[in-house]
Amino acid sequence: MLLSLFGGAAVGAVNGLFGGGGGMIAVPVLKAAKKSTHQAHATAIAVIFPASLVSAVVYLLHGLVPMDIFLPAACGVLLGGMFGARLLPRLPVRIVTLIFAAFMLAAGVRMLF
Repeated sequence: MLLSLFGGAAVGAVNGLFGGGGGMIAVPVLKAAKKSTHQAHATAIAVIFPASLVSAVVYLLHGLVPMDIFLPAACGVLLGGMFGARLLPRLPVRIVTLIFAAFMLAAGVRMLF
């Protein structure tokens, strides 16, 4: 319970501060809470949604979101999210883990350079 509460707070803070990346924290926290890989990834997305929604409203109210980028990107995210949600249960755990690790590695390298 405490791990979920503090993990959730960390996910929300990272998502709100950096505009994303909460899943990079949520998945390992959920794995530490003994959830399966598929459950960890699915739950990470489910818990990031409200945090992203709240952050998005704040950013929109402060005029920080350019609508010419937001609207097409939002459509793409919705379509990609539907595709990914349908694909996750069909992929073997090893593949999901490798893809996630590759994205984490790529994000870390991109941040350095």
